[in-house]
Amino acid sequence: MKASDNKPDKRRQRRDEAADAEVLSRILGIIGDMPAYGYRRVWAILRRQSRNEGLPFVNAKRVYRIMSENSLLLLHDKPSRPQREHKGRISVKESDQRWCSDGFEFGCDNGEKVRVTFALDCCDREAIDWAVSTGGYDKATVQDVMLGAIEKRFGDKVPEEPIQWLTDNGSAYRAHETRQFARELNLEPCTTAVSSPQSNGMAERFVKTMKEDYIAFMPKPNVRTAVHNLAVAIEHYNENHPHSALGYRSPREYRRQRVTLT
Repeated sequence: MKASDNKPDKRRQRRDEAADAEVLSRILGIIGDMPAYGYRRVWAILRRQSRNEGLPFVNAKRVYRIMSENSLLLLHDKPSRPQREHKGRISVKESDQRWCSDGFEFGCDNGEKVRVTFALDCCDREAIDWAVSTGGYDKATVQDVMLGAIEKRFGDKVPEEPIQWLTDNGSAYRAHETRQFARELNLEPCTTAVSSPQSNGMAERFVKTMKEDYIAFMPKPNVRTAVHNLAVAIEHYNENHPHSALGYRSPREYRRQRVTLT
């Protein structure tokens, strides 16, 4: 055996380092746009890039290693929180079986408040429709979101089968006019238990994602700019945000794949 046989192949080492540097460059591009993404979501975006652009595939362990070696994991680690026990199941197996709705608010730099009402599909997680106001959460806004969601999924028709409309017990949702309008659209109102706000946990997770991954980083000097950037953020969420429950696909990526398979 030659003495050189026990030495590392320097050419291969240089190739590996060059390949890692290329992957690191791609990772930095992703977290430059989405600073709150952890390594699994970064890996999901890399996977999508590889598929769409013909780039080399990178496995999740390698992404973790490269981000760890470059102290990038620390930017994304979040302290663990105790999870409240929740035995109910919100997600469903098919789109347009159950939608959930809720609202959230955030402040602009000039002190103005933006209040958002949205409808989310409990299968594919797409934010189907949303509306903003600078006032309270009123029944008219909720009804606008209901109608907008129906139009986006069914055009000028109503669904043949009723869709569950899961919300909390807010007055805008409990209003007689809102519930009557829901039934006209073939939406079946369904409210969470007063003592169990986590029953609408999917909506809560969407709010958390929007606030931590998007709103925290987007410019919002005033309402007009904030609403424009929120529209960009929700479009990005629908088209690009990977979900573990969807096999790290985005809502629309998941929907397109389901259509292809059927």
